[in-house]
Amino acid sequence: MRYRSAMTTKPFPFLIIDPATRRVSLDGRDPAFYRDPNPVYAALHAHCPTFWWEEQRQWTFTGYDAVNGLLRDRRFGRQILHIASREELGLPEPSPHLKNFDAAEAWSLLELEPPEHTRLRTLVNRAFVSRQIEKLTPEISALCHETIDRFEKDGRVELLSAFADILPVTMIARMIGIPDAMGPQLLKWSHAYVRMYMFGRTRADEDAADKAAAEFSDYVRGVIAERRENPRDDLLTHMIHTEHRGQLLTDDELVSTTIVLLNAGHEATVHQIGNAVRTILESGLDPARLFAEAKTTERTVEECLRISAPVHIFQRWALEDAEIDGVPLKRGDKVAMILAAANLDPKKFSDPLVFRPERDEGANLSFGAGIHFCIGAPLARLELNIALPILFRRLPGLRIAEKPVVKDVYHFHGLEALRLEW
Repeated sequence: MRYRSAMTTKPFPFLIIDPATRRVSLDGRDPAFYRDPNPVYAALHAHCPTFWWEEQRQWTFTGYDAVNGLLRDRRFGRQILHIASREELGLPEPSPHLKNFDAAEAWSLLELEPPEHTRLRTLVNRAFVSRQIEKLTPEISALCHETIDRFEKDGRVELLSAFADILPVTMIARMIGIPDAMGPQLLKWSHAYVRMYMFGRTRADEDAADKAAAEFSDYVRGVIAERRENPRDDLLTHMIHTEHRGQLLTDDELVSTTIVLLNAGHEATVHQIGNAVRTILESGLDPARLFAEAKTTERTVEECLRISAPVHIFQRWALEDAEIDGVPLKRGDKVAMILAAANLDPKKFSDPLVFRPERDEGANLSFGAGIHFCIGAPLARLELNIALPILFRRLPGLRIAEKPVVKDVYHFHGLEALRLEW
């Protein structure tokens, strides 16, 4: 059936739902979808929260309980080739034109399962626990003020390039031990790199990602060599010199881990700063009240993460036969979980499409769950809890100057630009 939105009374021409067979046709590349996916997620919740996605050819889950459960279910994992061969699974051989990208991803925390995941995460985790991250509060605050100082007098700004891009990439680079001056180059590599994860990527996207991976890896190897000669008090030195059960990380493991930390440490937070500012300004609510104290600030940040998540989809391989929400899955099947849709499940959140900063109905899933819960979540949350109040206090009367345009990088969700004035 074609579903007509009860909210807009306009059809979604890119969406066909058949509740009887739990099959859905949804063009994830259609701007009408990725620019405003929440009404579509509402339609899926109403008619078919678990469905076979025709275009992606995989079972997809949007319900909060199903997504939360799958993220924690050890019968599902980020990798499958540690227990089955490509031939057995019918998977093609790696593409030669992606050899540098594949090499950079080979030891990524995002892609590994225990015991390798446990070993690598143990070495990194200490730097990202909340008590360590909270020590960065003065530095984050100072960087926010320094950045705003550069454009406050102008009366208008493109927020992503002038503020959102700068804060997260500078902080994660400093933690790892990368000079501030490398920030613009890190952003270029990262933007090319993550287009590998978007729907409908092209050969040009793949070539650009592979080139970025090669250059990124070469740069990191150079920094690793320098840190071996001249250790410092930074995360990279810690990873180089710390043993886990008598083992040191190899250079390949160090490269993959550093790249994933640099990418994940800023890409989603950049999107979320833009998403949150837009959400707050479009809500008509008074920012002074939203950020009046630590508790209201925290709840505002969490509600922004819930209703405008920066990362929408995670995928898992079935490592053994299983049944989820009545769907029989076989070993080697790949499933998708739409985190952003789970955050809008009406069974979990009342009036889920409404921005309500006072909401206290449980945790959102924007950072995932289980062993792959985002290691940088404490850092991202701290940055948002510091940056948003400072931004709105420093720029009273802040308002949107031009209608924002959403980037065409679903399953990430962020803006091309956010032009503001005050």
